[in-house]
Amino acid sequence: MSTWLRSSPPPSPLLPSRTCPTTLHPPPPPTATWASRAALQISVSFSRLLTRVTATTTSDARELQQGIAEFYDESSKLWEDIWGHHMHHGFYDPDSTVSVSDHRAAQVRMIEEALRFAGVSDPSEWPKSVVDVGCGIGGSSRYLAKKYGANCKGITLSPIQAQRGNELAAAQGLADRVFFQVADALDQPFPDGQFDLVWSMESGEHMPDKTKFVNELARVASPGGKIIIVTWCHRDLGPSEESLQPWEEELLNKICDAYYLPAWCSTADYVKLLESLSLQDIKAEDWSQYVAPFWPAVIRSALTWKGLTSLLRSGLKTIKGALAMPLMIEGYKKDLIKFAIITCRKPE
Repeated sequence: MSTWLRSSPPPSPLLPSRTCPTTLHPPPPPTATWASRAALQISVSFSRLLTRVTATTTSDARELQQGIAEFYDESSKLWEDIWGHHMHHGFYDPDSTVSVSDHRAAQVRMIEEALRFAGVSDPSEWPKSVVDVGCGIGGSSRYLAKKYGANCKGITLSPIQAQRGNELAAAQGLADRVFFQVADALDQPFPDGQFDLVWSMESGEHMPDKTKFVNELARVASPGGKIIIVTWCHRDLGPSEESLQPWEEELLNKICDAYYLPAWCSTADYVKLLESLSLQDIKAEDWSQYVAPFWPAVIRSALTWKGLTSLLRSGLKTIKGALAMPLMIEGYKKDLIKFAIITCRKPE
């Protein structure tokens, strides 16, 4: 989930500020040509985008990383006990009735639908090497290794997640093809162009520097390789909007404080960043309608006897995250939060 603006409560000391300052730019001189004015406007627009989605200070980022690692160290066992190995939303048919037993199948369907959307469905397109960025306990990697024969490397900030992922890989006879390690998605320990598929399933929302995040995804992708980003975003801003409305910022801040998230960005912001790197076949879609049953189901699972007792044993960070789940539902219902998929291909 692998990331979880200010008008009321002050920010948590663990988190960077989520305000998005606007840089003032002087107008062009009177002698500027039409072309130079157009170029300046493009520069201004992209500068504002980068201001909105780039990094905080090094110390803030380090504190955020620590908070994310501790949150998942604490909560991953609870999630695995109740929901299994896939730590992400499920993909559902809109308006369908879903039984409890269907939710794990919906999480697998999310993987398959993401691959289909990216055009990785033909056997000739199946990836041979995959990096799972923000791998959780490695559900996606093991699935891709089993079904497609891929060699997968996963990275996470959580030592407990990496250890558990490797234990499960060994137990399933996949240790020769799947390996997990603690590493920073913004500074990946891999050479350029190593992976046919760069997979980020609900980890982008945790990245404090979206520009560096996207650059790293592109760097480690092989020529012709696919990049799949499935992430939480806020709604796209309208043509006349400079920022979200105050109530929207306040709601997102509460979610950020619970799930250790830095600044949110929009799907359009991601697309612009990918375009700036000259990546090809860029596609994006809002899948919010397909994940609608997920958060109510998570809340119901938390309210079972097993869920409540496990939650109380897990720790304060996990309890705080559980209490914020209704805020996610509110964000979806008010069309503020968008569940986005963005895919592209690195040029040959």
